[in-house]
Amino acid sequence: MGNNDYRRDSGDSISTRLTYLLIGGGIGAVIALLFAPKSGQELRGDLADATRKGIDKSREAAQQLGDRAGQYYDATRERASEYYTQAAEKVGEVAQTAREAATRQTSTVAAAIDAGKKAYQEEKRKTELSGRIEAAPKYTEKTN
Repeated sequence: MGNNDYRRDSGDSISTRLTYLLIGGGIGAVIALLFAPKSGQELRGDLADATRKGIDKSREAAQQLGDRAGQYYDATRERASEYYTQAAEKVGEVAQTAREAATRQTSTVAAAIDAGKKAYQEEKRKTELSGRIEAAPKYTEKTN
């Protein structure tokens, strides 16, 4: 029967075992306080001192944590500012390159349009001249 009890207990969940541990620890702490060699007033003073020390250490840790967080924030802000500056410079360079390319394309297109106009005017002039020559009366000499 002892073996069966052991198997049944091993099936308990961890949370149940943890609960029993905490309850046992609490009972042990109460018994230790009751049988402490100090008087109640001395014990309360010791507890108050320990509490103050804990609070002071917590404040120091919080201050150090705040300082460290401030340092990380400053470093991150500086790095972000550097990245922003670099990105702005790159964007400016790309925009300038795009403007130059657009200007070159505009110049090329304008030159092509001018060449087209000149070619059109030249052909028009040739056509008008050839039309005048064809429309002009032709005089032939008559031989008698």
